Amino acid sequence: MEKFSMFVNQMDAIVWSMVLVVLCLGVGLYLSLRLKFPQIRLVKEMVKLLTSKEESESGITPFQAFATTVGARVGMGNIAGVASAIFYGRPGSVFWMWMIAVIGAASAFVESALAQAYKVKSPDGEFTGGPAYYIEKGLKCKPYAVVFAVVAFLGPGFLMPGVQINSLVTVFEEAFSVNKILVGAICCIVLGIVVYGSIKRIAHIAEMLAPAMCAIYILAALIIVGLNITKLPGILLMIVQSAFGVHAVLGGILGSAVSWGVKRGIYSNEAGMGCGAIVSAAAECSHPVKQGLIQSFSIYVDTLFIGTSTALIVLLTGTFDVTDGAGNLLMSQTGGIEAGIKWTQHALMSTFGSWSGKALAIIIVLFVFTSMTGYCYQAESNIRYLTGNSKKAIAIARAIFLAASFMGAIVNADAVWAMGDIGYGLMAWANIIAIALLAPKAVALLKDYEKQKKEGKDPAFDPKEFGIEDETGAWK
Repeated sequence: MEKFSMFVNQMDAIVWSMVLVVLCLGVGLYLSLRLKFPQIRLVKEMVKLLTSKEESESGITPFQAFATTVGARVGMGNIAGVASAIFYGRPGSVFWMWMIAVIGAASAFVESALAQAYKVKSPDGEFTGGPAYYIEKGLKCKPYAVVFAVVAFLGPGFLMPGVQINSLVTVFEEAFSVNKILVGAICCIVLGIVVYGSIKRIAHIAEMLAPAMCAIYILAALIIVGLNITKLPGILLMIVQSAFGVHAVLGGILGSAVSWGVKRGIYSNEAGMGCGAIVSAAAECSHPVKQGLIQSFSIYVDTLFIGTSTALIVLLTGTFDVTDGAGNLLMSQTGGIEAGIKWTQHALMSTFGSWSGKALAIIIVLFVFTSMTGYCYQAESNIRYLTGNSKKAIAIARAIFLAASFMGAIVNADAVWAMGDIGYGLMAWANIIAIALLAPKAVALLKDYEKQKKEGKDPAFDPKEFGIEDETGAWK
């Protein structure tokens, strides 16, 4: 296990080099400039679209797509991931998480709008799509599309699920003193029952659970902020100073804060990775830009709301340590508590009492459950692309997904987090380049949408006007 852990950590360092960090920030900024920052100037439109009452017979509704992607995005990256970013990258990493959320919202807009524009209608009447489809049809490069589809199965289908289960079994062991393997087995059985349903079943579950779990967690954070309001200015100053390497104790290397902030920010919100685009393609709406704007807003919910909640919970209560990256502690306040999910758990218990540790365990179940169902759909969508909807291949993919999930209960946290990082990193490499190349198409889509809005119309999309072939009748 030690050799395996060393191997995956070495692979993680290769995949997540500073080149990828710069690529994610650079492409996000490039898209923001090309599109004139729609993630900021069209926030009002995002909220309006989110609350619209659109029904769907062939696909899922825009709100269901939003809830499904929020459910998939909001997971251990927002809790354990934020804590580990503070530990390894200093509190300044939180600032860079905010930056990648704002900049990355443009990437989320582009990938989701493109996924809608190039979606197809399957024989069973459901919509499907994502990066593999817009790479093949938009860039006219089938081999590149196949590479993405393979990577997008390996990530959500094999490398990433273990992180969610590992954090869940850890928090349950802490709260209820139950065996990790037993909890992991029960989780996988429940997952197996759900994932053998369709995207509509997954969307229905996410629609019910996602808003509730987010609201409860944010409420807990707001209470902690209220109880520690006098500390808030100092904590915010520490985040900014540490972010730019000027804090007296926590300054260190600027690149470390940037790297961990971007890395964990993307792990948290998945902006530019293509995950949200896969679910976005399943929605039914009158224009691709509608889904692009809705998915941009989901980035804010994920990182600016949930991720920031975790950061404030651990920083305001002083439940965090900081390392210099070489194993030396720059700040030690937890008494040796393992960095990650346990920080949040102990921070809540120190504020509300021991019952809150058990309550968090229940909330974590909801976070993990919706993340895992989202992962399964993403992996399955790419298997469908690779195999032409082979039922046998889909059954095998689901079995691999469940086995990989159970690995989280038996493999150490260090190894599963490195595996998850590799999965996200490979997807980011493949998708970020594709959406940068397809930026002109995204610009054209947004211009068309805004033109129709100015004319007082409910924007409608005609693929022929954009040179997009709609062989399956997805837009008819």
